[in-house]
Amino acid sequence: MDSRISDLDLPSRPPGLDRAPLHGTAADGVKIVVVGGFGVGKTTLVGAVSEIRPLSTEEVMTQAGAGVDHNSGATGKTTTTVAFDFGRITLNEEMVLYLFGAPGQERFWFLWDKLFAGTLGAVVLVDTRRISDSWYAIDRLEHHGTPFIVACNNFPGSTVDLTAVRDALSLSEDVPLVDCDARDRQSAKRVLLALVNRLYALTSARETTP
Repeated sequence: MDSRISDLDLPSRPPGLDRAPLHGTAADGVKIVVVGGFGVGKTTLVGAVSEIRPLSTEEVMTQAGAGVDHNSGATGKTTTTVAFDFGRITLNEEMVLYLFGAPGQERFWFLWDKLFAGTLGAVVLVDTRRISDSWYAIDRLEHHGTPFIVACNNFPGSTVDLTAVRDALSLSEDVPLVDCDARDRQSAKRVLLALVNRLYALTSARETTP
């Protein structure tokens, strides 16, 4: 990851424009995936930072999904992502970041391996009230060797103790762990910055290793 984009100066989303045109000079694209359990805020985070209105595949949860879909702990959640969310950030005139939000319901996990293909890095979004929902995401990322960071989404009534979260997820000390408000653009931006810095550090370490 080029250090020149480490500041991640997010462009503003043009008012009333759902699909801002891509620069004709855009030549390179990088892909980041946001994963985690159901209802942790993946769709919200993608929407907060995307310069375009995100492509979303959220559908209303119906009685047909009873016993299959699980929304315990996600009070008031009535929709679920059935494919993925997609957003875009223009980093500079030549480089574009594509942001994919993975579905959280277990029956759609088979899509994850496909989404991970070609991914530069990932954000694991965590609801501290349901930490165990994040174990599978971390397991799959480690299986694929995909660099990632962990972000704890601050929900009303939740308590974020980063040390406790690190212990609960058995995260090594080199994996960045941050807290955030997925609804807030600047907070979501800081999450992506943490991942960019992580990727840059890993790249620098590889380049200096004999």
